[in-house]
Amino acid sequence: MELTALEIFGYIASILIAWSMAVSSIIKFRWINLFGALGLTIYSIIISAIPVAIVNALIVILDIYYLYKAYTKNEVFQTLELSEDDHYLKQFIEFYKNDIKEFFPNFEYKPDTQNLQFLILRDMNVTGVFMAKKIDDKTYNVDLDYVRPEYRDFKNGKYIYSQIKEKLLIKSCTTVKTQSQNKAHIKYLNKIGFKKVGEGEFEMKLIN
Repeated sequence: MELTALEIFGYIASILIAWSMAVSSIIKFRWINLFGALGLTIYSIIISAIPVAIVNALIVILDIYYLYKAYTKNEVFQTLELSEDDHYLKQFIEFYKNDIKEFFPNFEYKPDTQNLQFLILRDMNVTGVFMAKKIDDKTYNVDLDYVRPEYRDFKNGKYIYSQIKEKLLIKSCTTVKTQSQNKAHIKYLNKIGFKKVGEGEFEMKLIN
């Protein structure tokens, strides 16, 4: 049986709705769900399924409302500097170790007094952890810049790098390096301001 273009459109919209349910990031969920519901609204109107169209139109309105709130909300970000052998940090890393391995497969937590270690707080919720170690007087390497899935909207990254830039410049650091082979993480690094300098190697200059 050959599908019509309209039927394919309806299936794609339904797939988007289903896909959104599997996404952990709240922002990504809202965007994918929005396009899926919008597609089903259009499809339902065309086939005269008005009750279905009304339900999906309401979902579109709700998704737009919550996306607007998410992008305009004035959230309070803070960093909490940690000691080299902080108990909560170890518990946090252990709890999220499987997700951390997906983005940082070579990461191993090794307490070191030379490390910079922060928890990232967002309206007092612990949303991620940042760890960097000193390579030389001018360079730090980011070993871990992890954000919980539901908070991956780049706000954490923009905040943490604006904060550490000042801290690192005080320490005479001019270059931040990191490594990645994960496509999603590479996209994040590019958006934050890192430049690719080799295979799986990225760096950010703090002074241009």
